[in-house]
Amino acid sequence: MKKIAIMYDFDKTLSNKDMQEYSLIPALGYDDTAKFWQEVTAFSKQHKMDPILSYMYWVLLKSQNGLAYDYLKKLGQDVKFFAGVENWFARIDDFGKAHGYEVEHYIISSGMKEMIKGTSIAKHFRKIFACKYVYENDKAIWPGVCVNYTTKTQYIFRINKQVLDENDDDSLNTYVQMDQRPIPFTRMIYIGDGITDVPCMRLVKEYGGNSIVVYNKEKAKSQLIAKKLIDEQRANFMCEANYEENSRIDKIIKMIIKEIQAKEELINAQGYDQN
Repeated sequence: MKKIAIMYDFDKTLSNKDMQEYSLIPALGYDDTAKFWQEVTAFSKQHKMDPILSYMYWVLLKSQNGLAYDYLKKLGQDVKFFAGVENWFARIDDFGKAHGYEVEHYIISSGMKEMIKGTSIAKHFRKIFACKYVYENDKAIWPGVCVNYTTKTQYIFRINKQVLDENDDDSLNTYVQMDQRPIPFTRMIYIGDGITDVPCMRLVKEYGGNSIVVYNKEKAKSQLIAKKLIDEQRANFMCEANYEENSRIDKIIKMIIKEIQAKEELINAQGYDQN
């Protein structure tokens, strides 16, 4: 069965705030999560440091007893999602199968892989590409993977070529014709919420796939950012981050799947009538 890949940012795309804000940052001793991010930003600017590496370092610095893998994974249980997210994946899988496609879901996030793996929706993802630590004696000692807004794009090519092992750069960089790749861009959908998703949105859109920018209806800034990305033609569609059945994004994803099916059937029908 042919595959369709749906790729998601995580923070403010599936969850309504940064995953660290639910329980990790409070556990580090912050009553105000904004103060944590202010300190991270100041440290990053002071050292001209990648902001993602900066937050990963700051978490380690503020962890008094060290960070254990199982501890971070357990914190993932506290992450909350936008309406409909937890029932979304099975519903879209079923719709895809009804139209002849296996739908695969992927996370491409600057959040913490350990926490994402502890969430209630982790089982639905073929692969989670996100930041993670290196562990020694079950304690995080150093950032192992840093996923920022530009490095996110490599994972789209990994999905496109189905080179999902992050250490396999040889296969990733081996030339494969576009029409020979396991999941072509025309069967790829990227869903994100903001400026840091622009490289991925633009890449997928320009190669013939679809990009969707979602917004939190309770935050005016979120909606303004989404509208800006549509006006600048960075994304194809703008939707409220409501994943319930018959919501706008539910209908659009299903229309995209039907469009993919129709286009591929038309391509297969090209040429002379053999009868």
